[in-house]
Amino acid sequence: MPKNVLLNNIEHKDLHIVTARGAQYGDDVMFALTFPAEFRSIQAHYPIVFSKGPDGKFQPLALFGFKQNQNLFLSNDSWDATYVPLMVERQPFLIGSGPNGELLVHVDLDHPRVSRTQGEAVFREHGGTTDYLERINSTLMTLHQGIAATAPFVDALIEHNLLESFVFDIQLADGSQNRLSGFYTVHEDRLRNLDGAALERLHKTGYLQAIFMVIASLSNFRALIERQQKLLKTGHA
Repeated sequence: MPKNVLLNNIEHKDLHIVTARGAQYGDDVMFALTFPAEFRSIQAHYPIVFSKGPDGKFQPLALFGFKQNQNLFLSNDSWDATYVPLMVERQPFLIGSGPNGELLVHVDLDHPRVSRTQGEAVFREHGGTTDYLERINSTLMTLHQGIAATAPFVDALIEHNLLESFVFDIQLADGSQNRLSGFYTVHEDRLRNLDGAALERLHKTGYLQAIFMVIASLSNFRALIERQQKLLKTGHA
């Protein structure tokens, strides 16, 4: 269970964060939450799909693999892509609310990245924040704003009936059949059939560009399959 506590420079003066990549640090995840402002960077490497969260609301995801706990971008102690999604980068930190509703940085002390002896220092010797923590603060604020902006984007997709479920069947080199299901994508035919007024509204809000990023990202399924095939050949799948 996560142990999320308010970050402070007294109790956590010697806190360090391991920034190496690997399954042992919690990077063996199938997907990570993303948001429209991040789509441009995400679509260069990962398929963007949608799923329904526990509350029944749609949320966009960057897809890393085809099954739970599979991240095809992990290679030994590195992440094999030039962009790591911010939801992954921010670990083990998160934003929480203070007693007056202010945004405060929290840390999961039970996260495998947390250390007292190795990794990036969070605070300087005399209590000031390090450059690393400054970067984390910026990342968390970007995430907070981006996730807040996701709901109206999803509402626009639903308003125009642009989300459809899909099933992705994969035949691997060893002859095995795999099926990816439970996710949603943009219905391109319905998008093409929107009238000019609807398209103009989507364009003015910036949503149309984000939609095209989602569609463009689907070409990354081919590269994802190739990564899976390579694992099969090396016997690590």
